[in-house]
Amino acid sequence: MERERILKIRDLRISFKTDAGTVQAIRGVDFDLYQGETIAIVGESGSGKSVTTKAIMGILASNGQIDSGSIEYVWHDENTGERQERDIVKMSKDDIQKIIRGRKIAMVFQDPMTSLNPTMTIGKQIMEPMMYHYGKTKEEAYARAIELLQEVGITDAQKRMKNYPHQLSGGMRQRVVIAIALSCDPYVLICDEPTTALDVTIQAKILELIKELQVKKNISVIYITHDLGVVAKVADYVNVMYAGKIVEKGTIDDIFYDPRHPYTWGLLSSMPDLDTDDDELYTIPGSPPNLAHEVTGDAFAPRNQFALNIDLRVDPPMFDVPGSDSHQVASWLMHEKAPKVDMPESLKKRILKMKKEGLKNE
Repeated sequence: MERERILKIRDLRISFKTDAGTVQAIRGVDFDLYQGETIAIVGESGSGKSVTTKAIMGILASNGQIDSGSIEYVWHDENTGERQERDIVKMSKDDIQKIIRGRKIAMVFQDPMTSLNPTMTIGKQIMEPMMYHYGKTKEEAYARAIELLQEVGITDAQKRMKNYPHQLSGGMRQRVVIAIALSCDPYVLICDEPTTALDVTIQAKILELIKELQVKKNISVIYITHDLGVVAKVADYVNVMYAGKIVEKGTIDDIFYDPRHPYTWGLLSSMPDLDTDDDELYTIPGSPPNLAHEVTGDAFAPRNQFALNIDLRVDPPMFDVPGSDSHQVASWLMHEKAPKVDMPESLKKRILKMKKEGLKNE
């Protein structure tokens, strides 16, 4: 079956005006999202993961602006079935609110306490989007809200409709946020660190829930996370972000079993591992660049022990990994004339172990 593209982002550039000057937060991001698939966007804090998805939702902070690029969203009209296409960058705030946000693309934020209104019952908060977008009556919205609460695994849904957010546990609040996000049957669900505020057992349940709902409703999911353990459980494709750019992209197997960018090597090496012989967790040396200053060359070069002379002068383009039609890397090490550099030996061992464990779990 042919994959159907639902989101196409090209050369997205976003800046923020601050007291310290203009910060070039997103510096040319490209990626595609297809129906029913999951993309994970990974990277350190400040790499631009959340800013990218807030631009898709049209909820950038007031000091932020999209300088160039496009965010093309494609869907099938509910009445005619015809393919519709809009560039979100060119849409007015009102149109984004009426046509896109909540209705076509919905978002689950990392802390449910900041995205739920503490003064409203959860029932009212689930009903509101359905009444706004689809003109449902209170009775229709109420009945659907109970169904949604049951779908996300909340028992005694009728009683919970009258509860306020503070009366629920963290896991239940996150389930409510997912119910609100799904209330208008969106085509795309953006999950911004959806399990950060939860303990490990609840995390696993929430990830499983999102996966089940995705399969059932055939929706596309974008995960934003710095937790590669989460990525391994949920993603089909991975975009690794650094300093406002995607530096490596590929399938989950490309990124976990055949990483090519030194930054990706660092991220994978810093994952906690119970069986490691090392006394300390690996950390990537240095810190990300200040994007209020112009970046010359490869932004990762000052932290990269394998940096070449050209890295200090010219930003690398995206190179295709030979033999793969899904794997791309923005590193001069991929150039045919670059010296051959192997990933660290400790990471090779880790990948070998991950492959063996992967086979065991199949």
